[in-house]
Amino acid sequence: MLMKTVLVSVLTAASSVVVTVQPGAARPREAKAFDVTVTGAGRPVILIPGLSTTGAMWNPTVEHLRPSYEVHVLTIAGFGGPAPIGEPFLPRVIEAVVAYARALDARPVIVGHSLGGFMAFAAASRAPDAFAGVLAVDGVPFLGALSNQEATAASLEDRAAQVKAMYATMSREQFAVQTRMALAGMITSPADVERAVAWAAATDPAAAGIAVAEMMTMDLRDEVRRITVPVRLIGALGAVPEAMRPTVRQAYRAQLDGVPDASVVFADRARHFVMLDDPASFFAALDGILEEAAWTR
Repeated sequence: MLMKTVLVSVLTAASSVVVTVQPGAARPREAKAFDVTVTGAGRPVILIPGLSTTGAMWNPTVEHLRPSYEVHVLTIAGFGGPAPIGEPFLPRVIEAVVAYARALDARPVIVGHSLGGFMAFAAASRAPDAFAGVLAVDGVPFLGALSNQEATAASLEDRAAQVKAMYATMSREQFAVQTRMALAGMITSPADVERAVAWAAATDPAAAGIAVAEMMTMDLRDEVRRITVPVRLIGALGAVPEAMRPTVRQAYRAQLDGVPDASVVFADRARHFVMLDDPASFFAALDGILEEAAWTR
């Protein structure tokens, strides 16, 4: 994803986030929520990477898209691009994504992986008229409910605070070690694991902790019902035991209950990084949402 070319600063009026300074705070009034690389020409597609990954994760996807589309690849603050922006994190990035989409000449399709999928859902639900379609790659409106249907944002607050505090104390070396262990269960190929570890090495651990904690305590399941353009969610089942798959499939589908034009597809052979484990399955879902997208404003 580091392919081209034009680095667009999100400190522009179209896509910066204005931060109110609290008494005694050292936070600047404007913080860059993400960097963008733009390549290709045609209808716009926005690609958002997941936690602790940079825009480089999308390089093969850009090669797939750029003959026909204008591709906007984001690298999120604290994850190898612009400096961390502190708290609140997700609301500011989501606001910036919406502003960036509105500034484009046509409504974009927004595609996100994992945390990026959560951001895509948040942006499209808060500005339904700004997007032409949504594709989430193993990212859901409320992560807690995938494993526990009784979970609520409030019930996860204590755990989220613990996660944030733990990440805040980590050095980058400690974070890289933990990330390598986690990625071994999320990606099939050892070579791809090492690629993802390299992306994570550019991540600020405290920024990652803030992002995880905020996502854990934000439930978008009601909000996503506002999205009227086509929505597709890819659920990764490659690490799920066969006996558990019916239950997990239903948990994924429940995430989009009430969304008018939504579908859930499953990558049976892929782990969490579907685009690395099963690119053919991923590209099929991507091409499908691009064909169905409501491109006109």
